[in-house]
Amino acid sequence: MRVFVTGATGAIGARLVPRLLRQGHEVIGASRSREKADRLLTLGAQAAVLDVLDRAAVRECVLAARPDAIVHQATALAGVSDFKHFDRTFAETNRLRTEGTDALLAAAQEANVRRFVAQSFAGWPYARVGGPVKTEDDPLDPSPVTEMSETLAAIEHLESAVVASGGLALRYGGFYSSQDDVQLELVRKRQFPIVGHGDGVSSFVHLDDAATATALALEHGESGVYNIVDDEPAPVREWLPALAAAIGAKQPRRVPRWLARLLAGEAAVVLMTESRGASNAKAKSILGWTLRYPSWREGFPAAYGTGAALAA
Repeated sequence: MRVFVTGATGAIGARLVPRLLRQGHEVIGASRSREKADRLLTLGAQAAVLDVLDRAAVRECVLAARPDAIVHQATALAGVSDFKHFDRTFAETNRLRTEGTDALLAAAQEANVRRFVAQSFAGWPYARVGGPVKTEDDPLDPSPVTEMSETLAAIEHLESAVVASGGLALRYGGFYSSQDDVQLELVRKRQFPIVGHGDGVSSFVHLDDAATATALALEHGESGVYNIVDDEPAPVREWLPALAAAIGAKQPRRVPRWLARLLAGEAAVVLMTESRGASNAKAKSILGWTLRYPSWREGFPAAYGTGAALAA
């Protein structure tokens, strides 16, 4: 297929583009800067400089590319660490999920694009009631904390628009394996504590496994929402100490909820104490997805341990 990828030099895109090329697809990668777009040329992809929020430019670029499929991976998540002002921190990503998605879907319809895959998120949006692990059939949070409401609305907009058009929305877990992850430095500085009892459940996915699932979604998936996460959702009190150990950091501090709320805001407290994990059963069954790292337990050391550092 001819595949048009937005966010082609981002965390997922940088791994997805080479994979698609190896599988024989023709890739047109879009990035916001010429410098980043030029990197795609060295891989054998075609490159375009594109602001996904420029609706006219999106239309022109997609019609010129004549793709069979579009993969929407454009976000503005690099360097994100301020959860106290959650919606403000994610404001540009929220626009990419709403305005950007709408622009791409409109262009896709005009260009007769037959496959559309978009990035969503499974890390915290599920309702904070019931069991610790949710499936795609479970509801999202009907009453998010105020600081997270705009971000959740943007996720819901993306998913409903994509699925209504016959596309696939991939709810990725928390990405790991990038050495540039700003949260690693917070863990090293012991500025990423366990809040309360650390009951919040997280789901992760290694970036390579996420890219594999995305490529499969292009070829095998039926329209709908898919959790793209590993096999082991886990509470913060389990995975955060393991991450610290993997990067050679001291063990995380523990702080009460009231102090975390004062320092980091209500959204951070919710993430650490009330969030739910996600099941990957649907993606494994329908997409035929096999994970290289079924659990963060082996994934964290492989990504961040001494051997990984030497290889990098």
